[in-house]
This record gives sequence, C-alpha cells and structure tokens, in this order.
Amino acid sequence: MTERADVLVIAPHPDDAEFGAGGTVAAWTRDGKQVVFVVCTTGDKGTSDRDMAPERLAEIREKEQREAAGALGVREVVFLGYPDQGLEDTPEFRKQIVRLLRAYRPGTVVTSDPYRRYISHRDHRITGQVVLDAVYPYARDHMACPDLLEEGLEPHKVRELLFWDSEDVNFRSDITGTFDRKAAALRCHESQMGEIARTLGTPDLESWLRPLCELLAEGEDFELAEAFHRVEVMR
Repeated sequence: MTERADVLVIAPHPDDAEFGAGGTVAAWTRDGKQVVFVVCTTGDKGTSDRDMAPERLAEIREKEQREAAGALGVREVVFLGYPDQGLEDTPEFRKQIVRLLRAYRPGTVVTSDPYRRYISHRDHRITGQVVLDAVYPYARDHMACPDLLEEGLEPHKVRELLFWDSEDVNFRSDITGTFDRKAAALRCHESQMGEIARTLGTPDLESWLRPLCELLAEGEDFELAEAFHRVEVMR
C-alpha cells in the first residue's frame, strides 16, 4: 500500500519542479509535510550538445532529479518515462495521474499552468491540462476508471491546486528562508544549468534567480517569492 503524501508535485520534465516550486517545497518539508514528485518525461531532448545521446541524457537527468529532490527533502520521485516533447492528452496518461492521485491522496497538487498563452512548452500545457482533468472529475468520481476500485484505489478529492508559471498569479509563497535550498536543488541539475549559463552569459545562478524571486515578491511583506495561480477545489 502506497504511503500517503500531503503534496504531489507533477512536473513535465526534470528540473521543472525546482524552478516552479522548489522554495515552497523546501518550506513544506521543513515543516514536516510529506512531498512526492512525479516527473512525466525523461527530458531526453534538453540539450544543445550534438554529441549527447538521448539515452545518456535521460540517465543523467534522472540522477540529477533524484539529487535535487533529496536537497529539498522530497520523500520520493516517480518517473513516468515519457519522451521529452512526446506528451499527449490521452486516456492512458490521464489514468496514470488518476492512479497516483488515488494512491497518494494528496491535499495539494502542484503543476504547470496549462493556460499560459502563446510561447509555452507543449509538454507543460499538456501536463497541466491532464493533471487538472485528473483531479476533477476523474480522481473524484467512483465511476471514472472503475477498474482502479478493483486495485483498492478509492476516489479522492484534492483540496487545492497550485499552478506555476502562470500569467494569472493570485498566490505568492514566501521562500525567503528557503531560497538557498531552491538554488542548491537547481544546481543539482548540472546538465541544464550549464545550458542556461551559456544562454545568459553568466555561471552565477543567484545573479538572475534572486532578482526573479524578488520581482515575484513585489507588494508582499517578504523579500523572495514563488508565484502561482491557486484554485481551491470546492466540489
């Protein structure tokens, strides 16, 4: 029987959870909450290195993801193993998420915002939409995925959804005390941080991450934030 989790973070790729919610996750685990990561793709296309084989990159990114999750105090990482840029809104993918929701029974689910306009990674849009549909109504309704009942997976109602990378922010999380852990977790993703450093022209992670988190905290009484669109699931 799967041990329940307070929070399920469902990310399209390795490193998305740390970018979107790493500081918030660190605060939750510091306070004793049980957090589980679900990573939907292997991230096997996330490089500009022409000499890197996709299979090798997938291995590297899984290792990096496990290390980053450990840095945040995350209890467990579930890898679904879809190819990067290969996610589709299918009944099979949706059912996988429903199974996880019913197994872990989280109160809070965190994922990418499916409604970000124009330039947005397709895997992010699809992950967010599939998770939203899985939360409501599929995980809730006993007549959805009835074979899961035979596995002992009873319906479950999620209390709230948090969407990162949203253009409609209505909730900011204070990460002033956990920013360093967010940065440490991101540094575990060496294969990706190198790509970003080359793009931005600086190897100093904090030189661009801290100002971003300061911007997200504008108008609040704390210094550094992560920003989300929060939905309370009333039904």
